[in-house]
Amino acid sequence: MYYRFDKEKASRRPGVTPLKDAIDQMLDRYKLRSRFDQSYVVAHWDKIMGSAIATRTKKVYIKDGILFLQIESAPLRNELFRAKGKIIELINREMGSTLVQDVIFV
Repeated sequence: MYYRFDKEKASRRPGVTPLKDAIDQMLDRYKLRSRFDQSYVVAHWDKIMGSAIATRTKKVYIKDGILFLQIESAPLRNELFRAKGKIIELINREMGSTLVQDVIFV
């Protein structure tokens, strides 16, 4: 017996919510959206900033809208300090909201 796709049987029933929408509603209802976004930035730091910067970064965390970075290389820290606005713009564009307002180098 072969599986055949039947479009009539595959349609969604009324009142059924897709999983993505259900998770989004849960994050909003329990006020976990900002914490989820913060952990997303930390987990995907190498994707957002690139592997060259990510390998030289020891710690990345966000608290109260401030991104804290611990950078091993002094020249890289100086370059990133000068590009604070670009870092903030990249992160906020990736997240689709204003998650980070400032960057502090520890």
